[in-house]
Amino acid sequence: MAEPEGAETGRTIALVFSILLLAAGVALYWVWGIMFDTWYPFNQGNIGIYSIYLPMIAFGIIGILLYRRKPAPSGQ
Repeated sequence: MAEPEGAETGRTIALVFSILLLAAGVALYWVWGIMFDTWYPFNQGNIGIYSIYLPMIAFGIIGILLYRRKPAPSGQ
């Protein structure tokens, strides 16, 4: 079965977005830690930032794992 036109471009865009999402999540954690001099996100005052950067990092990693390479042809 032929791959639709633009499928590789779509995978590349999704991969780049996932990498940016991961980088933004890590950068947010570092900036927050430097600005507020706290590195432990589970304090009662820090739980809000935890709920923002953890999904960013998680979805970035998941996206990278899903879109990192083209799937192998099925051979049928």
